Amino acid sequence: MNLPKSLPKNLGMPLLGIWLILAGLVPLLNLSFSGLDTLRAILAIAVGVLILLQR
Repeated sequence: MNLPKSLPKNLGMPLLGIWLILAGLVPLLNLSFSGLDTLRAILAIAVGVLILLQR
């Protein structure tokens, strides 16, 4: 799979950091909105794929 060259080489790690911060803040601040679970699931899948592809 050839990803566009405009993506940073290590995009998975910053996205993982965002996902971990979000996962920590949601219960801590009692955040809730209708698409939160979907957003977290999509972000987790994207991070996992990018890390597996070493992107």
